[in-house]
Amino acid sequence: MTTIEQIIAKQRKKFAATTHRLRERNFERNLPFLILSEHLPSSQGYYEFADGHIEIQEVYTVGPDIATRFIRTLSDQEAEAVREYYKQKNGLQ
Repeated sequence: MTTIEQIIAKQRKKFAATTHRLRERNFERNLPFLILSEHLPSSQGYYEFADGHIEIQEVYTVGPDIATRFIRTLSDQEAEAVREYYKQKNGLQ
């Protein structure tokens, strides 16, 4: 492994560890974890909750405030597929 490959691998590990900590911290505080996806329109995101369900929500602004609009809840199979895809993509496995 070259030096640059070692540096990139180290940065990926740091990113994965930070993402894991943030996800767990949100769940401990009963907050959802936002998953941004290239598979959804730019104003939408997946919101993963501690109980395992995932919702698609749209984020928009109302004057100076940010609000969300519920789109739908994913089925258990869809939620697991999304979770596994992003865990793998972000080195969380």
